[in-house]
Amino acid sequence: MAEKRKRAIVTGAASGIGKAAARRMIEEGLDVVVADINEVAVERTVSELSSNTGQALPCVLDVSDAKDCVRLGVEFGSIDILVANAGIQTSGTVVDTDDDTWDSVLAVNLKGVANCCRAVLPGMSQRKSGAIVVVSSNNAVCGSAGMAAYDASKAALLALVRSVAIEHGANGVRINAVCPGTTITDYHIDRFAKQGVNEEQLYEMTADTGLLNRAASPAEIANAIWFLASDEASYVTGANLVVDGGFSLVGGR
Repeated sequence: MAEKRKRAIVTGAASGIGKAAARRMIEEGLDVVVADINEVAVERTVSELSSNTGQALPCVLDVSDAKDCVRLGVEFGSIDILVANAGIQTSGTVVDTDDDTWDSVLAVNLKGVANCCRAVLPGMSQRKSGAIVVVSSNNAVCGSAGMAAYDASKAALLALVRSVAIEHGANGVRINAVCPGTTITDYHIDRFAKQGVNEEQLYEMTADTGLLNRAASPAEIANAIWFLASDEASYVTGANLVVDGGFSLVGGR
């Protein structure tokens, strides 16, 4: 009898880091729930990623809706891994960030992660096994100007990770955070294309980032996510893995 494949949920999985993480897990032989608010992108990603090694399963999901997230722990059976990656990025100082922006950023970036954790933790705790990886940001550990709500939401995630680690470690559940630095994703490529900057020029613009003098690819962040989610990190919980090419050591340059 064939061994049952492990199952993961990746939020924000229809593009960028989330898509790269879903791809890596499918390559490792997992079935992956591709959860994203963009229905068209979900269908496209599922079609692209499904393979003989693992299956991609569609899930149109608004992580900011706690009731919507409940079904993660109901519709998809036993969940072995959660990658809480969905997030939104905004700019603005403390002075000029309005209430609506604060509410939307915290609803997705912080409460959205809590909603997803709340959906899968009971099952993981019951089975005495499970791994959660939260995608934060290196903005959580080093300051930046003009991104007050985003930075605050990402820093709060590190406290959430510590709380869940303390509360559920005895139940065999591990939770860790990844803090990516500058990463060139489809979002950035499309955003700068509208400004007349092509992909090659974008990489040139980020060529002096951090100590390695370059930005990351989504696959490099996905590698770190997979490590923390896998049994290779079986004794790691409550940790914060900064993957930013040394940017946070020198405050960027």
